[in-house]
Amino acid sequence: MALARMTQGRMARNGIGWQAAALAVAALVLMPVLALAVFAAQGSPGLWAHLVQNVLPSAASQTVILLAGVGVIVASIGTISAWLVAACDFPGRRIFGWALLLPLAVPTYIVAYAYLDLLHPVGPVQSLLRDILGYDSPRDLRLPDIRSMPGCILLLGLVLYPYVYLPVRALFAMQAGNLMDAARMLGAGPVATFWRVVLPLARPAVAVGTALALMESLNDIGAAEFLGVRTMTVSVYSTWINRSDLPGAAQISLVMLAIVTALILLERRGRKRQRYAAGAQRSQPIKRVRLRGWRAALATLACALPVAFGFAAPAAYLAIEAWERYVFAGLSPRIVAEAGNTAMFAAIATLIAVGLGLVVTGAARLRPGRFTQALARVSTLGYAVPGTILAIGLLPVITLADRQIDAVAQAIWGSGPGLLLLGSGAALIYAYTARFLAIATGGIESGLSRVPPSLDHVARTLGRTPAGVFREVHVPISRPALAAAGLLIFVDCVKELPATLLLRPLNFETLATHLYGEAARGTYEDAAIAALIIVAIGILPVIVLARTIRR
Repeated sequence: MALARMTQGRMARNGIGWQAAALAVAALVLMPVLALAVFAAQGSPGLWAHLVQNVLPSAASQTVILLAGVGVIVASIGTISAWLVAACDFPGRRIFGWALLLPLAVPTYIVAYAYLDLLHPVGPVQSLLRDILGYDSPRDLRLPDIRSMPGCILLLGLVLYPYVYLPVRALFAMQAGNLMDAARMLGAGPVATFWRVVLPLARPAVAVGTALALMESLNDIGAAEFLGVRTMTVSVYSTWINRSDLPGAAQISLVMLAIVTALILLERRGRKRQRYAAGAQRSQPIKRVRLRGWRAALATLACALPVAFGFAAPAAYLAIEAWERYVFAGLSPRIVAEAGNTAMFAAIATLIAVGLGLVVTGAARLRPGRFTQALARVSTLGYAVPGTILAIGLLPVITLADRQIDAVAQAIWGSGPGLLLLGSGAALIYAYTARFLAIATGGIESGLSRVPPSLDHVARTLGRTPAGVFREVHVPISRPALAAAGLLIFVDCVKELPATLLLRPLNFETLATHLYGEAARGTYEDAAIAALIIVAIGILPVIVLARTIRR
């Protein structure tokens, strides 16, 4: 016992260097947010008055309406589908168990891009309906325009409901069936048991998943702009790019940051209550009820519709359009170059994020305490900040660094590199790393939680340094968690659109920005191959999640 305490104290003393490194990582994440506030303060009072009178009311109201509508849809679809899969037995239940995750593979802007073409007045859906009903002109039969607030709410809800489905299904799977049995013994029917017992226990998980889905909705720029909804994210982009008004964009970003903070508080509150809901019972699991007849058909339909409209329809459209484009013009060298750019930047950001995640988690492991825990939490703030806000806050930091590098080079060699960081794409990699560092930290922490402290003590008594313990003990055991975190970061970097649009170098395109440009010009067919590649890459983490659920 004394040897263990002595070894632990020695590890804590030697972990000071790790703590300093973790502090540097937290500063890198926090710096853009602080710079955002400083830069917003540089705007004139008249600018803020103009934003309050002409920009913020419309943008804020549309954002609130969008978030409210998306919240209702994702909570409803996610909870109902999770309950059906976890507690009922009906045709196709095993397939829907993993198929309901598939919309996660399709970014929101790709779904909007696909449905804009599918539901166009001269597109395949309305043309088929007119042929069936015998109409000749698009004026005779025309569906409601998808370019509207209801259309945007529906499409975002169909893509983002898995954020609720995953935690709610996990809670239902862990939830004991004894409370349900007790409720039935007291005379409550299946419907009353669901509303009075099951749903109250699931509310924290629903709150957590809904908050995550709403943060993704707030980060969206492509779908909202394509569908004619002027959210605050779209206003930030247009204020910066179209009006060259960076202080104004920073001020709008601060308002968005307040909304994000409210969503984070909602998520944290739900997570605290979730511990009670999940830990209150640990006996028998839920017994699945066999559905028959119209009830089984209704359950199958309720699970099939989100998969069909959230994944199958846009994915099938992209596959057909990509094949027709490939047959007509082959694989463009431009697409190949853009795929290479996407993979290169995503891979670099993934390696850096995983490395920094190792630093943060290593500090928390080797020198535990409130300070290192606080540093770990600060390092995860980037994931909660939308890419647009992160880019706005990052720009003055990178610009200042570029000026300092150029000044030093001018003093030494007589000439400077100019905008070295912005021009080389380092700013974009910085944004990717800061935004998705939380994934690396969370994944590595889950892996390290399986390593008992006794292994650390044994390694230290055998002469290993803290770095050696982390390298030779922690990392090998946590290798599966590292691989899973790296995969998720890589896929998220590939799909990230707002930060890429704002921080990419000149004449530099990725698959996401190529798709955005073609959709903005209305040439949807030219972007089908790029969109299909993004969807194919996005399926990889879905496969990992499906395998985890089966286990």
